[in-house]
Amino acid sequence: MNITRENREQGTSLLKVVVDTNDYGEAVDKQLREMKRKANIPGFRPGMVPMGIVKKMYGKGILAEQSYRTASNAVFEYLQKEKIDYLGDVIPSDEQGDFDFDNNTEFEFLFEIGEAPKIDMTLSAEKDKLTYNKIKVDKKMHEDYRSNYLRRYGRLVDVETVEKDEALNVTLDNGELRIEEAYVGLISMSEQERAPFIGKQVGYKTQVDINELYKKPEQRAAVLQVKAEELEGINPKFELEITKIRRFADPELNEEFFKMAFPAGNVTSEKEFDKFIDEDIERELKRETDYLFTMQLRDYILDKAALAMPVEFLKRWLYVINEGKFSREDIEKDFDQFLKMFTWNYLQKHFIEQGQLTVTADEAMEEAKVFAQAQFAQYGMPSAPAEMLENFAKQIMENKEQQSKVYEKLYEVKVVEYLKSQIKVSEKSISADDFAKLAKEVA
Repeated sequence: MNITRENREQGTSLLKVVVDTNDYGEAVDKQLREMKRKANIPGFRPGMVPMGIVKKMYGKGILAEQSYRTASNAVFEYLQKEKIDYLGDVIPSDEQGDFDFDNNTEFEFLFEIGEAPKIDMTLSAEKDKLTYNKIKVDKKMHEDYRSNYLRRYGRLVDVETVEKDEALNVTLDNGELRIEEAYVGLISMSEQERAPFIGKQVGYKTQVDINELYKKPEQRAAVLQVKAEELEGINPKFELEITKIRRFADPELNEEFFKMAFPAGNVTSEKEFDKFIDEDIERELKRETDYLFTMQLRDYILDKAALAMPVEFLKRWLYVINEGKFSREDIEKDFDQFLKMFTWNYLQKHFIEQGQLTVTADEAMEEAKVFAQAQFAQYGMPSAPAEMLENFAKQIMENKEQQSKVYEKLYEVKVVEYLKSQIKVSEKSISADDFAKLAKEVA
């Protein structure tokens, strides 16, 4: 066996592997004997098929398979022995010629690798500086969040006039069907949809299309008290009369409210409540500010590292591993974004090794619980029972793909914290609008 390596385009090498019967012969003979033992050919008892017939039927395919496998294994052994780090995977070269497995015994296989670039960079607090941008909690943000929080503990009270997003009780009548005490929630409507109701009072009548008032068939069926399949036979034009207008009223900030909303006793006054609201907003916003900083840090490190990646090889590699699922044009279109993420992941591995960073199974389980909690919150369960979170987190960790995402996220968090310790980071408060502009720039 003979292996030679040729440097090609930037960061790419061509590996030529020449194999002959001394290299693959034993493996071919072994597979032929196994095929002879298993062969089921009419006219011959199992295991009694002549080797000549087995070779004629399967020999060429077995030769092709074993010679390629021998060459491929030799490439990986060579790369390990020579300590050559490569990106992606080893792929067959486009320069590979045809083989004559009928007449030849010596074959030259061509493989291609993208060499991993050397990372040579140092970070210091004197030279490397970044800004951690925090969203400033302004008055409007505070009031909106405060109002939404109080709404959880509010109550519906009767009012005379529709002003914004009240809850309406109405009577619907189309001459054939009359429904009393039907519910219309303006809060779920757009500004344009609720506009005709603004300023109206109890007793107001108007014509409506039930299909527009209730967008979903199941909603219409529930309101009209019919089966979904019966909706088609109902005239959708109804007279609507407002019979009651109710609005959420905030609770009084008294001792009763604080005991109910904060049973731990950590908030007992309006001043403490406003402080809690600001801190809660900051906790909510931290996910966004952390994400933006991670993206800015990523771009800074990518620029500083300035790695010469084997671009053309990576495009070919993507095409090969996806087995034709994407055209070369598809790969070209999204390649810049792929290259950025691929290079960032490559750099992360370097910093994980450099900083001896680890993620424990307990940390991964806790992160899975956080993910589970977020999932339950989306379905209206902001405080799911601990046992339920535990069980869902275990399901996440038993799924290899989801488990991998959990570890990837935690490792990235640790890499970011490690890099922050190597550079100078200054905090700066900015408006939500300015933050949005920055986020758009790094997206």
